[in-house]
Amino acid sequence: MTLRHRTALSAAVLALAIALPAAAQGPQPLDLPPPIPAAQDVPYPGVIKLEVDATDVQRRIYRVKETIPVARPGRLTLLFPEWLPGNHAPRGQVDKLAGLTIRAGGRVLPWKRDPVDVYAFHVDVPQGAAEVVAEFQFVSPTAPNQGRVVITPEMLNLQWNQVALYPAGHFTRQITVEPSVRLPAGWGYGVALDTASSEGGVARFKPVDFETLVDSPMFAGRHFRQIDLDPGARYPVRLNIVADAPEHLAPTDEQIRLHRNLVDQADKLYGARHFDRYEFLLAVTERLGGIGLEHHRSSENSVSTNYFTDWKKALGDRDLLPHEYVHSWNGKYRRPADLWTPTYATPMRGSMLWVYEGQTQYWGYVLGARSGMLSRNEALESLAMTAATYENRPGRAWRPLEDTGQEPVISGRRPEPWQSWQRPEDYYSEGQLIWLDADTLIREKSGGKRSLDDFARTFFGGPSGDWTPKTYTFDDVVAALNAVEPHDWAGFLRTRVREVAPKAPLDGITRGGWKLVYTDTPTDAWKSVEADAKNTNLTYSLGLILNREGEATSVLWDSPAFNAGLAVGARVVAVNGIAYDADRLKQAIKDARGGKPIELLVKSGDHFRTASIDYRGGLRYPRLERIAGTPDRLSAIYAARK
Repeated sequence: MTLRHRTALSAAVLALAIALPAAAQGPQPLDLPPPIPAAQDVPYPGVIKLEVDATDVQRRIYRVKETIPVARPGRLTLLFPEWLPGNHAPRGQVDKLAGLTIRAGGRVLPWKRDPVDVYAFHVDVPQGAAEVVAEFQFVSPTAPNQGRVVITPEMLNLQWNQVALYPAGHFTRQITVEPSVRLPAGWGYGVALDTASSEGGVARFKPVDFETLVDSPMFAGRHFRQIDLDPGARYPVRLNIVADAPEHLAPTDEQIRLHRNLVDQADKLYGARHFDRYEFLLAVTERLGGIGLEHHRSSENSVSTNYFTDWKKALGDRDLLPHEYVHSWNGKYRRPADLWTPTYATPMRGSMLWVYEGQTQYWGYVLGARSGMLSRNEALESLAMTAATYENRPGRAWRPLEDTGQEPVISGRRPEPWQSWQRPEDYYSEGQLIWLDADTLIREKSGGKRSLDDFARTFFGGPSGDWTPKTYTFDDVVAALNAVEPHDWAGFLRTRVREVAPKAPLDGITRGGWKLVYTDTPTDAWKSVEADAKNTNLTYSLGLILNREGEATSVLWDSPAFNAGLAVGARVVAVNGIAYDADRLKQAIKDARGGKPIELLVKSGDHFRTASIDYRGGLRYPRLERIAGTPDRLSAIYAARK
């Protein structure tokens, strides 16, 4: 072997030796595809024409034609909205977009879905094309197990984010769209858009930016009624009702007066209307999917068919409109800085949802009581149920409230097996208790001269008719509170929001002149909510809730039921050897106070077993009682403003 050959062989062996360790490391990642163009705050050239055919209500299909002007040939990326305001999460239903075809000059253009961002579609625009036409269908759920039902033979809920693609590279407020929708013959509609024309079954609307369009959904229906809640107002507020049947469209004069009171009391609280108009969209239905979703100039709401016909029993629905109306100020006009995004492809962050939703939950109940949508007693009894929830919330021992603001992203709002331990989205109602605490503290420190009303007016107020969003941070909230009443508000909020706090924030109730107690008799509000849910709620005795069939829909962590091995989905078949019914179980709980054990025959899947529950505390239902000799600040908070 020559020296040259030996040298070549040595080099080959060395190369192999070097290569082997690298190969032993396993596969290496492929490069990611080119990034989608970043959004710029510059106008998109031209106006997008969006045409929606919503007449196929039997098959529940929206058919879409979208004409998109283009300024130059080359790569065009179209996005389907992903991160949706009010959802606080990536919940755009791109899985229901079907039949996508894109043309230019009559020629079909091949498109490719981005392999990383599946909400993005790439297409190459040919030389000389002035526009592309995208056609597709949004195949909405035909049954609840496919998702929320948005179309029925009697009504529909058109959310523009479900029926539109938008070009990447621009803030959504810089993209102008001219929308139209074809509705079934004879249907009426409510929407916070300006109608340009309505003929031949097609409603055409004046051009708006894409952000405003997505924020302006439509309710339409065969049975439709619109009620002006403030006749002659410069910035009108209307109630647009669709219903399963015409008899559900008949609110009494007194019920209309209460809805008008809501508008009036919000005016007194905030001192401004940050919209040119506001449209309550209300579906009175058992067929359309449930919803309560805020928008700046409207809200999507659905209630049971007894909303107007059996007002007393509709307690669970009567705080909905006050809550969503408050969001026009808190969440839309004033918005957490990390929740505002320039496009629907930008992730949202929920660090301030205890303000966005928590304070809205607080004001929703306050305005509900001040307007008469809820009676004072109903408001107090509802507050007792909320307080009891968090006094018995074991998950507060490990998870800070601020972290629950990530729950819409973490769980996608799917049901949780151990809600009391996992504590999903507690920023709503625990936030309500924190803001009650703040309100009563301001009232106490100021001798009744100031309250959280003053914060609401300064923080959420301002000039009427201006609806340009103003963002806020933690420090902004602290500064605004200090301007009302000096205090260590940063520490007050940090300990309640950012730190693990096993003790429930119930000081606002005590400072308000009341205390939380438990009795063996449910309040009227408890009975109303229980009847509406069609369940038996034994949370504060055995620690479980059962539906009509005796199946556990909730089990309180570390409760007697939990310690006896029960979990969600388990079905109680018999109580002390006799077939289950709700009254029999309640009687067994009463009898157990004398030492008689509670024996439950439980079915879990194909397995049966007897669960023995050692509980002797009797039936326990929460309510509030007055603390004698103390100021009744809660009643003052709930009293109507003159």
